[in-house]
Amino acid sequence: MNDRIEKRVELKAPVSRVWRALTDYREFGTWFGVKLEGPFVPGQSAGGQITYPGWEHVRMQLVVQKMEPEKRFSFTWHPYAVDPKADYSQEMPTLVEFTLEKNASGTLLTVTESGFDRIPAARRAEAFRMNDGGWAAQMNNIAKHVTLQP
Repeated sequence: MNDRIEKRVELKAPVSRVWRALTDYREFGTWFGVKLEGPFVPGQSAGGQITYPGWEHVRMQLVVQKMEPEKRFSFTWHPYAVDPKADYSQEMPTLVEFTLEKNASGTLLTVTESGFDRIPAARRAEAFRMNDGGWAAQMNNIAKHVTLQP
């Protein structure tokens, strides 16, 4: 199994627009499907309730790592942490990193999630499989978001 997921999408939107969609917590919540409780601040935790149909029982929690304006946004989290009865706090989190590059059509957005080799073996394959499909869907979601709300 691979240790990392990487997805790329070319967006017909300027880098500044994509940056705002990624780092404004309200906009992020709109396309990602989560009602976040406050802004993203490097070094601080951010969380909220998932609003995606069928997953409303899940609370998302992450720690913002870096916010390099219009270049890189990263956070750590516990991937596929969907069992409300489970304690994921002792697991090593994965790193999610968004990078933005200006290109001819607007912006090349890449998301990479790494560190799956540190997830407990009992849930590693399922976490990888679910997040691999999840990031493919989320790249479509952000593409629609920045196109429909320029």
